Amino acid sequence: MPEENVIEKARKDKEEGKSPSTQAGEFVREEMHHIREGKHGAQSPEQAIAIGLSKARRSGVQLPPPKKGVSAKTRAQAKRDSERGSRRRGSKASRTRSRATTGALRREGHTAASRSNLSKHAKSVAQRRGSRSRRQSARKAAHTRKAERSSRRATHRGEK
Repeated sequence: MPEENVIEKARKDKEEGKSPSTQAGEFVREEMHHIREGKHGAQSPEQAIAIGLSKARRSGVQLPPPKKGVSAKTRAQAKRDSERGSRRRGSKASRTRSRATTGALRREGHTAASRSNLSKHAKSVAQRRGSRSRRQSARKAAHTRKAERSSRRATHRGEK
């Protein structure tokens, strides 16, 4: 179960009109922290991200299931997670299953959430995208940075 402050941050992002992937980012971030703290491990950065996205869907973030590049099994699981997030909370999860899952993750390594592994993952994912897409992302990031700086300056000066 995600921590209450993570759910609150995601809710705030939704109210501000931010995209579902931004809202889900809070859950992924929490998952990385769990791995670094030693709460459990993960086989790879992809698995850590997948766990975070699953928690986001189950918490009600309207993330669509992945379109391509993943198995039908993964898409079906994402769909089930989304359905669970849109329903009222029903019966409690099986304690045996929860402990088995946590136990399996505890046996995994903790380097999946290291800065170097996350950096490698980000670079490899970026390489798989086209140059046009990468350029578009870079321009959007630059625009966001500029907007953030100006709003921070305005707040600092007491204009906001």
